Amino acid sequence: MNHSAADEQIVERLVPAWLEEAARNDASAAEEAREGWRRGGLSPDAARELADWVTARVTDTGFNEDEGPVPDGPVRISVADKAAVHRWLTAQGYDV
Repeated sequence: MNHSAADEQIVERLVPAWLEEAARNDASAAEEAREGWRRGGLSPDAARELADWVTARVTDTGFNEDEGPVPDGPVRISVADKAAVHRWLTAQGYDV
């Protein structure tokens, strides 16, 4: 499956938020992922972490405040954003 320029823009928008959150949980792993990102790639573990993170952080679900999750993160992530990140990772050769 190919990714598009739009997918890449979504990834570029979300990766900084992922790295920031990751740094609060495991600073050394986040720094390793940040360095990989700067060099244009992620380790297989970092790619899986990004895929899991974007899936867990979907906030734009179409639910109203009474029905669904309250977005409390620094970015809004839609189901389409999650799909774009997964497409991008797959196109980069990662197994997500």
